[in-house]
Formats: sequence, structure tokens, C-alpha cells
Amino acid sequence: MDLLELLKKRYSVRKFSDKKIEQEKLDLILEAARVAPTAVNYQPQRILVIESEEALDKLKNCTPYHFNAPLALLICYDKNVSWKRGCDSYDMGEVDASIVTTQMMLEIENLGLGTTWVGSFKPDALKDEFNIPDNFIPVAILPIGYPAVDAAPSPFHSQRLDITETVFYNTFK
Repeated sequence: MDLLELLKKRYSVRKFSDKKIEQEKLDLILEAARVAPTAVNYQPQRILVIESEEALDKLKNCTPYHFNAPLALLICYDKNVSWKRGCDSYDMGEVDASIVTTQMMLEIENLGLGTTWVGSFKPDALKDEFNIPDNFIPVAILPIGYPAVDAAPSPFHSQRLDITETVFYNTFK
């Protein structure tokens, strides 16, 4: 499939079947994360695979946006490893974790699975429930599964601003 076609086809799946994800597919998703570009190639991403019934129940204490998916990935970055920009010490860890998350999302779609980027969660609850070290910063949760038969894109999915509203040339004025 053409990349642009894949990008347009992907939507945020919020309703999953209870079919388990095959290990081979999970391995491909995690490989997409492993090969993602990161600042200075420091690779600060730290990914927790949440697949047991007990762990999935713990996730429900951290966010209402779990969508009862049979699998979830918690994407963090290690602030002790992430590159800091020299001129202002800006930490690129969140950017790196976002790139990693995006690549996984695209591989998930490519494999015929579904997901949605969940950014609404309680960081302290995640840290408590999953024993996250203090230097790991949670960025995103990806609930993953086979879309339910009646899963559908949000009514707003196809609404996009005109490119002239978001792209500028040479100056913003």
C-alpha cells in the first residue's frame, strides 16, 4: 500500500474485538519502534507491553481510555538518556517518544490492527501501578487490537483544514 494511502486510511479505533494479537505482529510493531529515528540516536524510548489480564485491569485505574483492548503499549522516555538541546537544554525525549509512537501506529495500521493515541492518563497512577522508575516519563498509551466489526472513524476524522491554513513559506507573516 502506498504510504499516503495508509496515512489517509488510518483512523483512531476506539472499539476492539477481543481477539488476541499474534506475537509475530507485536514483534513487528516493536521493531517499528526500535528503528525509529531519535535525537542523536540516543534511543531514550522505553516501552511497556501491557497484555496480561491483571496488567490490563491496572491500566483501567490510570485512564478511562483503554477501550477494553486486548493489548496496550505504554510509551515512555528515559530523561537520563534523552538528548538535551545545547542552546537551551530543551529535552527532546517527548519528541523522540512521539516519533516512536507514530511509527508504531503506522505499523499497527499496516498489519490490519487498530489503535488510538491516548494522551489522557494519570501519570502518577501509571507510575504506581506499573513501577515506573522516576526517570521514565510517560508520553502515550496505545490500546491495540483488531477493530470491532462496528468500529468506525469519528465523524470529525476526515475534516482537515485547508493546507493554506497550516503551511507557510519563508515567514509566518
